[in-house]
Amino acid sequence: MEFEAVIGLEVHAQLTTKSKMFCSCSTEFGKPPNTNICPVCTGQPGVLPVINKRAVEYALRLALALGCKINLTSIMARKNYFYPDLPKGYQISQYELPIAEGGAIEIEVNGKKKKIGLVRIHMEEDAGKLVHDEHKPVSYVDFNRAGVPLLEIVSKPEISSPEEAVAYLKTLRRIVRYLGICDGNMEEGSLRCDANVSVRPRGSEKLGTKVELKNMNSFKHVEKALAYEIKRQIGLLLEGKEVVQETRLYDEATQTTHPMRGKEEAHDYCYFPDPDLIEIKVPEEWIEQITRQLPELPSQKKERFLREYSLTEKEVEILIEEKDFADFFENTVRVYGNAKPVANFLLTEVLRYLNRDHKSIGETKLTPELIAELLTLVDKGIISITIAKQQVFPEVYEKGVSPKKLVEEKGLVQESSEDKLLAVCKEVLEENPKEVEKYKAGKKGLLGFFVGQVMKKTKGKANPKVVNQLFQKLLEE
Repeated sequence: MEFEAVIGLEVHAQLTTKSKMFCSCSTEFGKPPNTNICPVCTGQPGVLPVINKRAVEYALRLALALGCKINLTSIMARKNYFYPDLPKGYQISQYELPIAEGGAIEIEVNGKKKKIGLVRIHMEEDAGKLVHDEHKPVSYVDFNRAGVPLLEIVSKPEISSPEEAVAYLKTLRRIVRYLGICDGNMEEGSLRCDANVSVRPRGSEKLGTKVELKNMNSFKHVEKALAYEIKRQIGLLLEGKEVVQETRLYDEATQTTHPMRGKEEAHDYCYFPDPDLIEIKVPEEWIEQITRQLPELPSQKKERFLREYSLTEKEVEILIEEKDFADFFENTVRVYGNAKPVANFLLTEVLRYLNRDHKSIGETKLTPELIAELLTLVDKGIISITIAKQQVFPEVYEKGVSPKKLVEEKGLVQESSEDKLLAVCKEVLEENPKEVEKYKAGKKGLLGFFVGQVMKKTKGKANPKVVNQLFQKLLEE
């Protein structure tokens, strides 16, 4: 019997507001334990929460970007459950009336596009964090994260494979980063994912028993956890056993899942409207204002780049991954005038350095003007592309200095004199008689070898175009 997977994702996006959801405590990551706390976020008796308007604005931004229906009135509710890092004994969330419903996220896997529908987007506060001692049977509680604003984005069970789930997550991550509402850092927990997964006979309308997966903090973990869980459930069904509804954890070391607890239903949380918080009323004028302020979204930018710059789809995908990188590309093109060389240089040299240093383009000393100046020096034949990459760009990247000034100071101007280069070319041919014979016998690809030898002897200063022409003439003679 063939089986198919049915997957729904619940993604928690931690918002980049400066203060928490219901108090003025800082949301800054990495502070010493229990320093970003107050009586409100630690649930002391008699305190009153006050909702963070910026968090509501961020929720509206995402809802509008994903085509959701905005509920002009929404309610904060108490979700009751006990956990050591939940100081109040309940979490303030939304249940019956969330901030937004519906909408969709379009993904692309292996060239095929698919829309994944959304159930809802709702606002809530984060819990604290348990830190387990590796040497003693104790755990410590850090409440710094307690009360940090979250958006929970709940998809419909319309995801059919681990690959689709990863594509969905990557697309959503890119959107929240473009909107400036979440940094998307999965390692720090600011974007977290729970998955509900079940399997059923292919073509069946009836859903199987779902299992919730937790503890997945990377795209790789999501893909591996889902792949394992799908395989596990199919194995149980083939053996005639039942799949138990439960919550399971993903174990990175063994790349398996194991039981954590029985899966709760909504009624287990005893939701009721929070009596300390009034209804959230969203004026239509505010929605219109936020709509006007929405940035160009990644999918829109991709279509425009493909249309305007004659680049490949793969090049565009990489260029638009980060908003500041895409903006840097466009600003460089405006200064330089030609998109293809800019894209080539950014996607090779610049990206290599950024990946090496784990930096964004905005964290460097590079500017569009510096890249345009460097490429112009190559175009005019003042330096070779090899000199540009190996001797000029590293210093431009590190110090933010003018490429033109650097070339003048270091004497890196390209040698294009035929008379001077002719002697070097003849020297290379005399030193490599066997290669000359092979070239004459038909191995024309050795021309690149000869040119490379000249470049070595001139420390990259020789004009490769002139050298190429000289070799063709000498080898014909």
